[in-house]
Amino acid sequence: MHTLLPFLLAMIAAIVLLNMWAAKLKIAYPILLVIGGLLISFIPGLPVLKINPDLIFLFFLPPLLFEASWSVSFKEMRKWWRMITSFAFLVVFFTALSVAVVTNYYIPGFTIALGFLLGGIVSPPDAVSTGAITKFVKIPRTTSAVLEGESLLNDASSLIIFRFALIAVGTGQFIWQDAATGFLWMVLGGVGIGLLLAWIFVQLHKRLPTEAASDIALTLIEPYIMYWVAEELHCSGVLAVVAGGLYMSAQRLTFLSSSSRIRGYSVWESFIFILNGIVFLIIGLDLPEIVSGIRAEGIPLRTAIGYGVLVTAVLIIARIISSYAAMLATRIFRPGVVPKASSRKRALLLPLLLGWTGMRGVVSLAAALSIPVTLDNGAAFPQRNLILFVTFVAILLTLVVQGLTLPYIIRRWHIFDDFIDEESELATRKEMKKGLKQHVYEFVKEKYGQDMNGHEGMQLFMKQWEERAKAADDSWMNERTKEIFVEVLEIQRKYLTELNKDPKIDEEIIRQQLYQIDLEEERLRAI
Repeated sequence: MHTLLPFLLAMIAAIVLLNMWAAKLKIAYPILLVIGGLLISFIPGLPVLKINPDLIFLFFLPPLLFEASWSVSFKEMRKWWRMITSFAFLVVFFTALSVAVVTNYYIPGFTIALGFLLGGIVSPPDAVSTGAITKFVKIPRTTSAVLEGESLLNDASSLIIFRFALIAVGTGQFIWQDAATGFLWMVLGGVGIGLLLAWIFVQLHKRLPTEAASDIALTLIEPYIMYWVAEELHCSGVLAVVAGGLYMSAQRLTFLSSSSRIRGYSVWESFIFILNGIVFLIIGLDLPEIVSGIRAEGIPLRTAIGYGVLVTAVLIIARIISSYAAMLATRIFRPGVVPKASSRKRALLLPLLLGWTGMRGVVSLAAALSIPVTLDNGAAFPQRNLILFVTFVAILLTLVVQGLTLPYIIRRWHIFDDFIDEESELATRKEMKKGLKQHVYEFVKEKYGQDMNGHEGMQLFMKQWEERAKAADDSWMNERTKEIFVEVLEIQRKYLTELNKDPKIDEEIIRQQLYQIDLEEERLRAI
């Protein structure tokens, strides 16, 4: 423990430094973390890093998925559910199939089952990498919603492929009936268990006398419980966490106080940053063990790199083909929702860009490392080290090549210039705040108008909503006025929740305003 602690502290320090450097260079921090880990691994005398895959699956994956489900816009997911589900399931299956066919043909000794195993590992794009890269450029809410929604679901579909391929490699047979039944139970059981546990957690938050610290502590353990229970019942732990997280995210205003939401946001932001940093650094640090493995099997390093480049090319091409197929299907079946571009060239470039966002990361690494060293009969697992190396190459190339070029392509080709209307967004914000102010003013005037006569505090209170001005001294705020003020803030939340039902309103704008209301309530309680 005394030797491990300095290493962990050094890792966190390196993560922070690399993140600051990445912000200065205006590139996504996962790219520098992987490259940094790769360079650190060449330091002489550094011990070889051995990673327990269960540690990544059980310790890292649940909170990463849970936090992502709280960040995504459920309204946008519902609006674009056809495209999201097609990318999360159909595109993943198509990618895995493409990898299986190509590797079976080009790599000696690679069976279709091994190809599907590798395909299940490398098919899901990484949400963290895409989000970190796209934050440096402006993209439409539609595109970000598809990418965020896809990233929540594609991990489950890819891991299902991985599990069945693993069984096929170990047993030498694949029974379609059992696979179909198992698939349905994984999906339906995982979603059902996640929703049930999420409902129980919401009731606990409501009924127990919790405060901000205990609320945050409970949210930290809840994704682990969802994942563990689902996996113990042989369901998809990933879908359980995603379904439960989406349900709790939609209910956050009903069971968490403003203090819990504000402080929880800061805690979770730091927690997820450290988890992501450790995993991406590990990807780079794990290279020496992977290289020694393929050399032990007598595979030349150059040949292994060629296989990795081949598989990466298949991943990119398959995703681009799928993007154009999705665009074509949308134009045929739902032409009304197709984004309007000023030129045919930009309209054709949009699917190409969507296909270029398939960076790989955490899930691919965890799945590859979870391949057993030996089969049930004691024989060595076939091609295990090569699969690990190809996975590493795919992660590295998609992060570095696609990750570094994606912002440049967006700016150079001006693809989203037609789809981002900043004036319309500003007008929406202005109209929302105007409506919110009027709604509050009418509510206070109707319910508490009689309290205004001769009451300085209430007159100042009304003046704030009429003129949006702050009093220099908070001494006028007595307990009665504070009570009314809190009620008014709750009225604002209800108004914004109803306003969010309008499909034309961007949910991100609503969330930002709700956060401002939470901050106002915290300031009020501190008076």
